[in-house]
Amino acid sequence: MELLDGKKIANEIKAEIAAEVELIKKNGGKIPHLVAILVGHDGASETYVGHKEKACAQVGFKSQVLRFEDTITEKELLSEIQKLNNDPDVDGFIVQMPLPKHIDEQKVIEAIDPKKDVDGFHPVNVGRMNIGLPAYISATPDGIVELIRRYNIQTEGKHCVVLGRSNIVGRPIANLLSQKGYPGNCTVTICHSRTPNIKEFTKQADILIVALGKAEFVTADMVKDGAVVIDVGITRVKSDQTKSGWKLLGDVKFDEVAPKCSYITPVPGGVGPLTIVSLMKNTLKAAKKEVYG
Repeated sequence: MELLDGKKIANEIKAEIAAEVELIKKNGGKIPHLVAILVGHDGASETYVGHKEKACAQVGFKSQVLRFEDTITEKELLSEIQKLNNDPDVDGFIVQMPLPKHIDEQKVIEAIDPKKDVDGFHPVNVGRMNIGLPAYISATPDGIVELIRRYNIQTEGKHCVVLGRSNIVGRPIANLLSQKGYPGNCTVTICHSRTPNIKEFTKQADILIVALGKAEFVTADMVKDGAVVIDVGITRVKSDQTKSGWKLLGDVKFDEVAPKCSYITPVPGGVGPLTIVSLMKNTLKAAKKEVYG
């Protein structure tokens, strides 16, 4: 059993991006510039945006956080997005979700210029990804693909079972792994909350990707020997064994499943660290005009 160490891979990619930014600087080019819009004071959102700022500093990007109170109207927020769309100095920007209830998140996503949509949520980017055109791929699916690629995990002809059908993880990763080329050419099955006898499917999986948000849902009897298990889930549960009084659990019962696997991601430290790196990769692509020319 080998651990898929997301932290290690994330640090490798950050070093690669930082080296490229140094080259851009040397040649007198424009430093990539990422902006995050943060509405309100949601604790988790504050943390995520903080991580993104730190990552930008590590790779040498210019970054900025635009903060707005949760009383901002939808119209005002859309107007701020328009300003960023039109600002030639901004290569990419994100709107940190969730937004207050009075703001339509889908409308906000669709207001972002697809060329600057480094989160990869705009329908144009989702559509381009689906048909195999260059696109900004959203963070979690891109992180999973990166792990598979960096560990040289074979995908061709393998049966990949994805638990979860969200637009952010389940559907895009199923699509990416069924596309032509590497890492792809998998036979993909998607299971979800309405799938009867999930175990029948998971036991056939050469590669099992779990993105349900149900702590320790996958147990040893659901996994075949030698499977690759990628756990995207993250649930905070109370614990008297940690200083904070909380611990993070994945969707896979790690201790009992790990011995059966050829590869498995830990939680935390698996897919998580790669999600922010994906945002850095997309911002660099935006600055270099790699996706849309």
